[in-house]
Amino acid sequence: MPRIEGVAGQTDDRTKLLIRRIIAYTVLIILVFISLLPFYLLIINATRGKVQTGLRFFPESYLDDNIKTLTSDSVKVQYGSVVRAFLNSAFVSVSVTILSVYFSALTAYAIHVYDFKLKKAAHTFILIVMMVPTQSAAIGFYRMMKNMTVFGSNGLLDSYIPLIVPAVAAPSVYFFMIQYMSSSLPLEIVEAARIDGCGEFRTFNSIVLPILKPAFAVQGIFCFVGAWNNLFMPQLIINSLDKKTIPMILQVMRSNIQGNPMAADAGLMNLYMVIAIVPVIVVYLALSKYIIRGIALGAVKG
Repeated sequence: MPRIEGVAGQTDDRTKLLIRRIIAYTVLIILVFISLLPFYLLIINATRGKVQTGLRFFPESYLDDNIKTLTSDSVKVQYGSVVRAFLNSAFVSVSVTILSVYFSALTAYAIHVYDFKLKKAAHTFILIVMMVPTQSAAIGFYRMMKNMTVFGSNGLLDSYIPLIVPAVAAPSVYFFMIQYMSSSLPLEIVEAARIDGCGEFRTFNSIVLPILKPAFAVQGIFCFVGAWNNLFMPQLIINSLDKKTIPMILQVMRSNIQGNPMAADAGLMNLYMVIAIVPVIVVYLALSKYIIRGIALGAVKG
């Protein structure tokens, strides 16, 4: 009799576990559907015509027309070349990502490894800077860039330097890096490299950077997406049509649609948005394996 009760108990536990899994998978499927539905509708809208009303869940036959319109001379005159805008956004985003991640990691390495009197003060100062919003210093930054008469009367305005060089100072990336180093970078490794005669800069590039690959992947995704979608600073700095980035052109398209929905081309804007999303997906897919590897490494250490 006790044996039968034990078998029955195991059956009940398996039934409860199966029910929990079904509920969990159902909830996850619903969340995935909700997350992917806007992207699906965006792709569908890219196949629709100029004037769009209501929702459509199946593609239409205007995709070829939208592609031809996107590459036409009239659109190039009004919005600029899509290839040019794509390359502008890629150049700025890649440059910002490399500078932000590398120099933030270098700063975090210096504060994590070295002992000096103002170590805590420097760490606190960087965290305070992280709390200051970018918009609060925008006017002063704009005036400073205008007064730097390096490239003419407008200073550094209408150039990519104000968008790229300040990315060296990225307090949020620094904070993530130093937190990762405190848990994943033993100081014994650095000491061993010093004993073997390895220089500090070579130690960082050859030994520390491979350890920080998961952190680089995570912050690389965040920095790239933030720079790719950045509209505030480029709209403040860039004036020339051939230097505009994709978010700036999308903003103009959106304003035209809101101003005159019947004359604007909604299908063209949706196609432009699909093109703008592709690099973000590619970067995530390229770096996701390092994120998973970092999570697995943390689980083993824990």
